[in-house]
Amino acid sequence: MTANSGFSMGALKPGRTRGVMIVAALLLGLLYWWHLRAEQRAAAAKPKAPQGIAVDTAPARRADVPLYVEGLGSVQAFYTVTINSRVDGQLMKVGFVEGQTVKKGDLLALIDQRPYQAALEQAIGNRDKDQALLENARRDLERYEMLAPQDLASKQTVDTQRALVAQTAAQIKSDQAAVDNAQTQLDYTTITSPIQGRTGIRLVDPGNNVHATDTTGIVVVTQLQPISVIFTLPEDALPAMSEAMAQGSVTVAALSRDGKTELDRGTVSLIDNQIDPTTGTVRVKAVFPNPHFTLWPGEFVNAKALLQTRHDALTIPAGALQRGPNGIFAYVVRADSTVEVRPLKIADDNADAVVVDSGLKDGEQVVTSNQYRLQPDSKVRSSTQVAAKPGAAAAGDAAP
Repeated sequence: MTANSGFSMGALKPGRTRGVMIVAALLLGLLYWWHLRAEQRAAAAKPKAPQGIAVDTAPARRADVPLYVEGLGSVQAFYTVTINSRVDGQLMKVGFVEGQTVKKGDLLALIDQRPYQAALEQAIGNRDKDQALLENARRDLERYEMLAPQDLASKQTVDTQRALVAQTAAQIKSDQAAVDNAQTQLDYTTITSPIQGRTGIRLVDPGNNVHATDTTGIVVVTQLQPISVIFTLPEDALPAMSEAMAQGSVTVAALSRDGKTELDRGTVSLIDNQIDPTTGTVRVKAVFPNPHFTLWPGEFVNAKALLQTRHDALTIPAGALQRGPNGIFAYVVRADSTVEVRPLKIADDNADAVVVDSGLKDGEQVVTSNQYRLQPDSKVRSSTQVAAKPGAAAAGDAAP
């Protein structure tokens, strides 16, 4: 019984043997597949080789660069006149419409003329009366002078008559002065515009009494064409501005406060004769034709003066500039996509472009973004390429 039991354990049927082998093969295949998947996961989990820091780059290139200097200014009327009455009286007529453009000599207001006309006629009457007395005194003098050689008129009589003629002549001069004064006062009742300009809001209505001592006036007339802009520049820009004016007229663009809209274009007329020591700035006056009335007195504008144009200058975007302990530099991309620190000497810079005097060659690529992540020999990859915009290199920081 025992022998039979051992024999049955050691001997297997052929069908069962094949089943065991198949199961074993499946297990081995599953184990091999699991091993391959594990290796794939491990390979995927391994860090990839570094691809470089993503940066923007731009080429250094040659271009004609206009050099500007900019300052904040305010618009001022070329002439502003407050129209006041120079005589007392009732305002009879207003000869303008508010906001109207008037020419020099146009009627603005009329004061009651009657009392001044009467004063003029009275002065003329006094002058004419004394003129008649003078004519009579001269005839008497002629008679006395004819009778004097015959001793028919004393010398005293002749001298007295001669003095009377002189006295009457002097009185006529006084009368004429009174006539001229009365005529002037009468002329003052007709108020005309002394300049060509635009009227403002009427300050006095017809029917009111006006006086020569009034300070408010009747209306304000402002000349808008041409018009001026007074803007300030740092004193460091004064040599460049003076040199540009010595070469010829300096063009100025008046821009809106956001700097995007050009309102008008004019020329610099003068530089103030002194620098403000408290601010270190100098005032500059520019004149604009203002054909479309885009400039208005009291308006704040940005003034942008063209000093010169540098031809065939090497330029890079202003975003490529970096400042360090040793001065100004830029990151330059080598052929192997690594960067080097390149010291630069610049002529002019502003928000758009930089004129480079030395340190770069035409066509070299400079980094314009993510410089804070870089150090010498860092590997980079250019995500975009930014073209340099040689537009307005300001001369306020460095004179051209």
